[in-house]
Amino acid sequence: MKKYDVAVLGAGIVGICVAAHLQKRGRSVLLVDRRGAGEETSFGNAGLIQREGVFPYGFPHDYGALLRYGLNRTIDAHYHPSALPRLAPFLWKYWHYSRPARHAEVARKYAKLIEQCVVEHDALAAEAGCEGLIKRNGWMKVFRTLEERDRRIAEAEGWHREFGLNYRALDARALQDAEPHLAPVLTGALHWTDPTRVDDPHGLSVGYLGFFQRLGGEFLQGNAASLAERSPSGWTLRTASGPIEAGAAVVALGPWAGVFTRALGYELPLAVKRGYHMHYRAAGEAKLNLPVLDTERGYFLAPMRAGIRLTTGAEFARRDAIRTPVQLGRAEPIARDLFPLAERLDREPWMGSRPCTPDMLPVIGPAPRHKDLWFAFGHAHHGLTLAAVTGRMVAEMVVGETPFVDPAPFSAARFGR
Repeated sequence: MKKYDVAVLGAGIVGICVAAHLQKRGRSVLLVDRRGAGEETSFGNAGLIQREGVFPYGFPHDYGALLRYGLNRTIDAHYHPSALPRLAPFLWKYWHYSRPARHAEVARKYAKLIEQCVVEHDALAAEAGCEGLIKRNGWMKVFRTLEERDRRIAEAEGWHREFGLNYRALDARALQDAEPHLAPVLTGALHWTDPTRVDDPHGLSVGYLGFFQRLGGEFLQGNAASLAERSPSGWTLRTASGPIEAGAAVVALGPWAGVFTRALGYELPLAVKRGYHMHYRAAGEAKLNLPVLDTERGYFLAPMRAGIRLTTGAEFARRDAIRTPVQLGRAEPIARDLFPLAERLDREPWMGSRPCTPDMLPVIGPAPRHKDLWFAFGHAHHGLTLAAVTGRMVAEMVVGETPFVDPAPFSAARFGR
């Protein structure tokens, strides 16, 4: 039986970064996934490394938004009525932690992770030779009303004072100069200048995987459910190349982490938010220079190597329920009015599931009741953003170094289960 120092379960962007950082520290690492690298949740996202994202996406508290969501006709949120009884405990806790005072407390903890996201991706991308995938011109929220524009810019100014985030406020004319192919129906924009973006998120995952393998790491197909309880000599796991043994294991299974941890006796309050995307050809000579969020409508357009990517908001449903890309159907005609999209480039909409916790903080650190088992999941909308930070933190903990970010707020022990 082949032996490794560490087995990392899950080859999404988070698991790949954990594996690469461990291999850099001289450990022999096996990365395991049932599919190829970055082919699940990490495949579809807006491509943002969100340095500005100190406030993780909360549950709305204004009654107007709650009424709109309740009617189940919006682009930014959709739900399966049949899933609500099972989701209700999670949604109640999510609403609780999203109340303004508690959300502010969450942000102060979350900011410690977010403030490292760009520099950690830059460092890993440089080592992996993937610098060309990372663009440094940020992204924009665009607005249809003066009220929303002024409110969001005032909010950004507050975040600038508290968290040091940088931005530019654009009026309608400045926005037209910056993005001449957007329809002249907008009142302005908020340009976040600190974030970076990736124009091929799957390509970044593959690039980081290649770096891990060049360092001597191995990637095999296998089922994380076959991980056996730790014996005196280590954890055992079945792979496509036969059984292996590892001294430690890291769970980076994204939306499947809850299934795995429950089997080990943990009752963590995990849920998923599903999301969809579709690529389009830009019509004629049209060009989108920066990713844009149509703030009042709730969809995102991002220039990617594969085309203009239209992404939707959150769908609350069971992870494996039938796909219902109704948000894409609602967003597409509105997006076509804003930017000249030509034909669809994908055969069918892509769908993925974001792994979420009700307090909006990821789960990073040791498993409370199992020796040499580590958790790295629950990043919700910020899996790409926080992957390199999480990878370094977990690797430092596994090898006995002092983590460069205090992991205490992100411990699974905070749930007391």
